[in-house]
Amino acid sequence: MKTKFIQLLSLVLFQSIFAQPNVDLELIASGFDMPLSIRNAGDSRLFVVERFGYIKVLNNDGSVNSTPFLNIESQVADSEGIGQEGGLLGLAFHPDYQNNGYFYVHYTDNLDDTVISRFTVDPANPNLADSNSEMIVLTVDQPFPNHNGGDLAFGPDGYLYIALGDGGTFSDSANNGQRLDTLMGKILRINIDGPLPYSVPSDNPFRTDGDPNTLEEIWAYGLRNPWRISFDSLTGDLWIADVGQGTREEINLQPVSSLGGENYGWRCYEGYNSYNLTACASEESMTFPIAEYPHVSAGPFRCSITGGYRYRGNNIPGFYGIYFFADHCSNDIGTLSYDGLNWNIDFSASFGEQGFAGFGEDQNNELYVAALTTGNIYKVVEETLSDQPQNFQTLKLTPNPADDMVHIHGINNILHWELSDILGKRIQMTIPGPGIDTEISLSGLAKGLYIVSVLDASGQLYRRKLIKK
Repeated sequence: MKTKFIQLLSLVLFQSIFAQPNVDLELIASGFDMPLSIRNAGDSRLFVVERFGYIKVLNNDGSVNSTPFLNIESQVADSEGIGQEGGLLGLAFHPDYQNNGYFYVHYTDNLDDTVISRFTVDPANPNLADSNSEMIVLTVDQPFPNHNGGDLAFGPDGYLYIALGDGGTFSDSANNGQRLDTLMGKILRINIDGPLPYSVPSDNPFRTDGDPNTLEEIWAYGLRNPWRISFDSLTGDLWIADVGQGTREEINLQPVSSLGGENYGWRCYEGYNSYNLTACASEESMTFPIAEYPHVSAGPFRCSITGGYRYRGNNIPGFYGIYFFADHCSNDIGTLSYDGLNWNIDFSASFGEQGFAGFGEDQNNELYVAALTTGNIYKVVEETLSDQPQNFQTLKLTPNPADDMVHIHGINNILHWELSDILGKRIQMTIPGPGIDTEISLSGLAKGLYIVSVLDASGQLYRRKLIKK
């Protein structure tokens, strides 16, 4: 029984290792001043949001326009002090931007209060916004300079969704996350195409709840500091990454079929764990995250999630459908994939002191990430085999190239091996255990490139290219 358990555990470990996408980053541009977010306007340009009030144009050749697209530095809070989380935080282009030239920003002003504003592009210059065109859509008085949220995005329904944190301080002492008489700790949903500055959609969930104190703009609640939201460009599902208090980071998924009104739990719950159940609704009424991860585990210390996107590009088939995110403290890229039953989190190796603060998509749905600390913009790419760690080189395959049979050498105490195609699709595998066969039959395989992956008894993973003649 013990042997079978060890074999099963090894197989689960091996399968979880090979479920991990091989994530790497390609430097696209550098020299930005605290970049927080990346957006596209339906063309080849990327728009990089800088915290101190600038939006800059990054062209597809890697050059950055010398004149900012937008400069509102004088209107934006100085957010360099400890505990300061304000600044120019978010950007969203109107779905009909090519015709109306409208875009929306989310920033904190010189009083540290939240402002949602509309600007218009200069009709004579697509690389320059009209800085005098600001129309304030919505303001929220903030009691503290942290937990502002900061993102905004247009949904598939054409409405503008706005992410707001719980107002700051420790443990949401005002219980803003659970209250419906404040916009803090919420996802808002407003119509910006009707009467100005906005109207409330008729199907917002709390518009007719009968309580005169309820704010109709609320779409979902129970959030602490939603740091980045995004809509799946294929399905329309809403992804919400919420920064935890002290022990857990969480990822929430709201399906496109949702009617709104979800209570995501804070401050009653932090992730799946109860936090402060005073005056809380029943557990059954809460919508819990589809995934969470701890701050302290066997790996590096993590502390602050940066939400991203579900990959819908064409360049990397192995990434398709995977949700990408990052942790600001551990400086690694996280992936969340669905195996048909469960959502599974994996992490890349750390990329050093980057301070990942926001993701973005280009017009082809390829992914990018902004590094607050280094000022770099990276493209999310797949790690090439030439980038693999040196320990992979101890695995030997003979002959290679091979015709009908290949032999595994150089690894002691092999528990398990797997043969897959270049896209990661499994072709053959062994059942873990001592004394396994180290010969791989290539009979019936087409000519081409394959990957042999081996797990030894210590848990060390090895991988090698194999050419089938």
